[in-house]
Amino acid sequence: MKFKLLLAFSFWMLLMAVSCNKDDISFDAPSQQLRFSSDTVFCDTVYNQVRSETYLVKVYNNEDKDILIPRINLEMGASSLYKINVDGKSGFDFKDVPLRKKDSLYIFVEIAPQATGPEAIAEDRVIFTSPAGQQHVTLFSVVQDAEFFIQTPTNPNVISNHTTWNNTKAKIIYGDLTINPNVTLDIQPGTKVYFHKNSGMKVAAGATLNINGTLNNEVVLRGDRNDPRYDTIPKNWNSIRMDAGSTLNMNYARLFGGMRGLDLKQTNATISNSFIHTFLEYGIYAVNSTVNAKNLVMNNCGESAIGIYKGGNHNYVHSTIANYSAPNVMSQFNRNGIFATNEWKNDSGQTEQGALQLNVRNSIVYSDRDNSINFEQTPGQLFNFQFQNCLLKYSNTSEAGFNFDSNPNVVQSLKNEDPLFVNRFTAHLNLRVKTTSPAKNKGNTAVAATVPTDIANVSRTTNPTLGAYQ
Repeated sequence: MKFKLLLAFSFWMLLMAVSCNKDDISFDAPSQQLRFSSDTVFCDTVYNQVRSETYLVKVYNNEDKDILIPRINLEMGASSLYKINVDGKSGFDFKDVPLRKKDSLYIFVEIAPQATGPEAIAEDRVIFTSPAGQQHVTLFSVVQDAEFFIQTPTNPNVISNHTTWNNTKAKIIYGDLTINPNVTLDIQPGTKVYFHKNSGMKVAAGATLNINGTLNNEVVLRGDRNDPRYDTIPKNWNSIRMDAGSTLNMNYARLFGGMRGLDLKQTNATISNSFIHTFLEYGIYAVNSTVNAKNLVMNNCGESAIGIYKGGNHNYVHSTIANYSAPNVMSQFNRNGIFATNEWKNDSGQTEQGALQLNVRNSIVYSDRDNSINFEQTPGQLFNFQFQNCLLKYSNTSEAGFNFDSNPNVVQSLKNEDPLFVNRFTAHLNLRVKTTSPAKNKGNTAVAATVPTDIANVSRTTNPTLGAYQ
């Protein structure tokens, strides 16, 4: 019995020795160039001292032999802002890296830089050196200096004095940031405000939020994941919540990628030259609020681009209120352009009611649904509306909640004529209309005179086009 055990042990030891020797002698220098899953890694925009997500590059051996890659290294060596992990080992310089025939090797990349200014480019290369020649994969990222606002059990994260934010540092918000009552926050042109997951901003009663972007220097408010693929994904942050008696002034802003964009409760809001898109629920959710908007562009919101509850006073002039969603992203939602009702359920579950005055002029309200508007009027409540010189997606009275034809509240408007947007898909959003669009030259000139330039500062005083673009 002992002899059999000794014989079996000897057999396995010999097999292991032969296998190890085989591994030792089977690897050879590459005779062909390597193949990569990507020749450039575009990392997410990162902030000072904040580590990025991890990115993957796969290296393929197309040869019919096992090879040893003589050297894999970061070109900038130990001074690089990047960190790499090659086949499970961290470092910046690796020698004799084995790679089996017809197999692949994983290289993981991340960056956690020190910022040297408001915004800079961080670039390096992963170099592959072998007898077949030198190859490389480029690493690229934008690095921003940042100021952090972090809510903790001991830090309520409030702005308690009049404050101005400028574009010297990005603003990163973790948790809720609250603007205290009767305090004003001014956000200057070019400022970037990023919200972490489940984070948002609250503007208390009597407080004012001024978002002061300019043409070609907008204020951006979005989630803190800056990889371009997140531009078309909702639910990356919560919302900007405006309490009763608060004031919003927003000009040249780009707001996207959360649960709700503007969450207004008895708020006075003035919105100009702005983009609001890609929210899981609403781009604008307004309860008994006053909203005056011009040159507003909206798209890709789950429930409705604009949701109006408990009435209020709303005016939208030369606005493009679209709602198109990528297949299967928010297809289970209503995806209205405008939803309006006299009712609203408060936090206690009680139904409150209010009168509505809604005016939409020289605008486009369109979607990929049969109907882009849904009105739910409460009997006995004031529900006044007017569409003047508009292009609407309209199905029927029962679904829309109003009759389009022979309706004195629908003036010189078009229905169900494709506005022919240049590109309605959010990834390449361009809601200008083509020269053959039925929206061209259909605006009322008197209305256009109140908004004489479009969102791109092009004059529309003659032959005005419906929507935010001339």
